[in-house]
Amino acid sequence: MNKEMESQIVIYQDENGEVNVDVQLYDDTVWLTQNQLAKLFDRDRTVITKHINKILKEGELDNAVCANFAHTAADGKIYQVEYYNLDAIISVGYRVNSRRGIAFRKWATNLLKEYLIKGYSNTVFTKDCTVNYTMI
Repeated sequence: MNKEMESQIVIYQDENGEVNVDVQLYDDTVWLTQNQLAKLFDRDRTVITKHINKILKEGELDNAVCANFAHTAADGKIYQVEYYNLDAIISVGYRVNSRRGIAFRKWATNLLKEYLIKGYSNTVFTKDCTVNYTMI
C-alpha cells in the first residue's frame, strides 16, 4: 500500500507528560512508525520490530496492518516510510514489556471490561464461532 499521508495529526501525551508522539490519522485509523511505537512503549526499535515480525509470522495479524506513506524529510526529499495501524499498535502493546506497556494493557483491559459489563455488546466472538449472552 503506497499512500500520501494527508491527514490530521494528534499529539499523544501520557498523564505525566512523558510521551509525546505525533499520531497520524488516515483511513479511519491511527498509524505509527516503528520509531514512534518504540517511543510510545519506551522500548528500542529493534524490540518493536521483533514483536511486529512475530505478530505477522504467527498470523495474529496480516500485512494489511502495514502501509507505506510518502514522507517529506528535513532534506526536502520524499521517502516511503512504513507505518502500522491501530490493530498492530494494540498487538504490540499487549506484548511489549515496559512500564508504558503495562499501563497500556491496564487501560485497554479496563476499557474492554467496562464495555462488556455495561452491556454495550451482547456478542462474544471467538475464532470459529459467535456466542450470544445475556447480562443479568
